[in-house]
Amino acid sequence: MSEPRKENQIQIELPDEVAEGTYSNLAIISHSPQEFVIDFIRTMPNVPKAKVKARIILTPEHAKRFLKALQENVSKYETQFGQIKTMAQPPFPNLDLTPKAEA
Repeated sequence: MSEPRKENQIQIELPDEVAEGTYSNLAIISHSPQEFVIDFIRTMPNVPKAKVKARIILTPEHAKRFLKALQENVSKYETQFGQIKTMAQPPFPNLDLTPKAEA
């Protein structure tokens, strides 16, 4: 006999190609009154061009929930593994995010 399904339970499927993950070492966040847009980018040393590898669009409410969840997870990580050290960041690169029109 199976357990009764809980009302708010969601079954989440993780396809193999998504489970592999995408490495990003730069994120650019922009927003409008309706949404937050997070572009995840992979830059390479001495290469002046980089592509957005993933774009996530969130409502303001979900962006705030994401921020809280990320803060909680960083805190748990540091409790288990020690404080995350951050280096001084170089000046933010001059980025051209203008979409290129193609015919």
